Amino acid sequence: MEKLILIFISTILINNVVLSYFLGICPFLGVSGKMESALGMGMAVTFVMTLATSISWLIYYLVLERFGLIFLEYIVFILVIASLVQIVEMFIRKYSTNLYQSLGIYLPLITSNCAILGVALFMVVKDYSFLEAVVFGFSGGLGFCLVIVIMAGIREELEFANIPKIFKGAPLTLITAGILALIFMGFSGLGGG
Repeated sequence: MEKLILIFISTILINNVVLSYFLGICPFLGVSGKMESALGMGMAVTFVMTLATSISWLIYYLVLERFGLIFLEYIVFILVIASLVQIVEMFIRKYSTNLYQSLGIYLPLITSNCAILGVALFMVVKDYSFLEAVVFGFSGGLGFCLVIVIMAGIREELEFANIPKIFKGAPLTLITAGILALIFMGFSGLGGG
């Protein structure tokens, strides 16, 4: 139980997929302009990441490793992620058209979100048990959601700030992301990482 808690906290704060491994930067920067879109994307990524990690663990250890097909790892993981994204996209389109329209092109881009693939691959490298992999996938998604929502809140507040013209847009967004990464780096003193 202690190891699961350590994986959970470490993955959200210390080894955050966006701020420590720089995975998922495209949706992090692209969707973090509005809180509603950021929260929707964060929840979708959390859902897909949790399921993708769980299913990938099962396929890897019960099929690929058992039959000596480990070389298919990347292809299988990408197919799992793409299938899950299609299911999420259909669900969001049916039940939340506003969220579907606000996410726009970024929803299909979850398929190519390297954060999801990265967490699935890290799960294998770290040799996690099934339960550890599920916790790792879920906390990786929560960490992504936390960071994108924080960034969206900051960016919404910066809309009302008196900012020099040269810093508006991408420069200030990148500076903010860098400062946010430094803040999260401070959590590494908690241990675990």
